[in-house]
Amino acid sequence: MTEQSPERPAHFESAYPLQAHIGFEMVEWTAERVVFHQEVAEHIGNRYGIPHGGIYAVLLDTAMGYAGCYTGDPAQKRMAMTLSLTVNFISRPRGALLIASASKRGGGRRTFFADGEVHDETGELIATGSGSFRYRQSN
Repeated sequence: MTEQSPERPAHFESAYPLQAHIGFEMVEWTAERVVFHQEVAEHIGNRYGIPHGGIYAVLLDTAMGYAGCYTGDPAQKRMAMTLSLTVNFISRPRGALLIASASKRGGGRRTFFADGEVHDETGELIATGSGSFRYRQSN
């Protein structure tokens, strides 16, 4: 694990392999919500030159999963796996930055539910999502 920079809170986890490959990064993670940023770049584009819908699904799945796993303590990592994921495609980005945010909205000891949205920096709503997740043991 790399040393944390002063700008990056200690409880932020390092990027997982797909996250590092695509290039999105966590910018906020609290008990109330999580936020990821992804630059609109050529390597995430589809045939039309706009971000592929799968990018929105990955951003929402990741954000909603992290939303239910906040502990604030890197020594007490909590993990979850997706049980169901629904993505609604609303618009296309007008700007150059995708902003995915999510919040946990309920659940119990073993499962939780979360909602998320993807906007761009202009405020354009691009996609929404909801999901159910199961807590699992970290390895």
